[in-house]
Amino acid sequence: MPAPRRVVIVVFPDVDLLDVTGPAEVFALANREVAGPAGGGRAGYLVQLAGPGGGAVTTSAGVRLLADLSFAEVGGVLDTLLVPGAVDPGPGGPVARIDGEVVEWVRVTAPQARRVASVCVGAHLLAAAGLLDGRTVTTHWSTAAQLAADHPAVTVDPDPIFLRSGNVWTGAGISACMDLALALVAEDLGEEVALAVARQLVMYLKRQGGQSQFSVPLSRPPAARRDIDELRMFIAEHLDGDLSAPALAQRMHLSERHFARVFRQETGTSPASYVEAARVEAVRRLLESTDQPLEQVAAACGIGSVETLHRALRKQTGTSPAAYRRRFRTAG
Repeated sequence: MPAPRRVVIVVFPDVDLLDVTGPAEVFALANREVAGPAGGGRAGYLVQLAGPGGGAVTTSAGVRLLADLSFAEVGGVLDTLLVPGAVDPGPGGPVARIDGEVVEWVRVTAPQARRVASVCVGAHLLAAAGLLDGRTVTTHWSTAAQLAADHPAVTVDPDPIFLRSGNVWTGAGISACMDLALALVAEDLGEEVALAVARQLVMYLKRQGGQSQFSVPLSRPPAARRDIDELRMFIAEHLDGDLSAPALAQRMHLSERHFARVFRQETGTSPASYVEAARVEAVRRLLESTDQPLEQVAAACGIGSVETLHRALRKQTGTSPAAYRRRFRTAG
């Protein structure tokens, strides 16, 4: 039996709990899959938690974790170094915490690992350790601007669930840690094992890295006007209906010009752009989860023709429906 792949997950005070336990659970379930009759003698994972001094660490959730090793005790061959993060409250929202001791240890230890991955705001620690210069990376959307401002040599894309640049992976926040870990399992053990793990986790689907961190409604700030938020709900529930600016203005009992001004003020975009983005998001969901012909997808999402669907999807994702489906379609 080959030796297991050694995964070391960094822990330190106030680390985000799910960013540690989520990937650990994915690797544990992968072990269960390869230990079965279909495992084929493949190596699983040995997961270890390493902290500055070893011992108990209190996470952001108040739950304590027990580190297997202190930083000084981590030696030998590493397959994967996984670095989660922590945040502090700030006047404009969460601020990624930069722990100097963790940064220095990661700087020294990363070259010993076959690959390095950050979870959520752990990307800030990798950047501070000089591991992200010249790379395109992602992090939790709420601290992406901070990462870009603090590290001009790093290209920050706040949208994807995860990104890979050589042997360095960066993931978005919270539940996206599971998607990143599943991608690592898929690289090591194949898509079949990764999908089996996703089923064990009862995940809706195994999302690919290029998908967005958030849906169209979540990507816009809440409106100050309740009627605009109600209208956004109406749009999401009636994508195959008449969502033209005149129809929406009539629904709001406003003139078309006044409606357009209010909608942009509350959402940061025009009614037409918002509707198109919502419809393309629905198209993406159907391409990911069904084998419906493009004519049916276009009709269900209010896009109209297949030609219009092609244009709208390419405008927002840079790819064609066929290419998007090949990349993101999840097996039933």
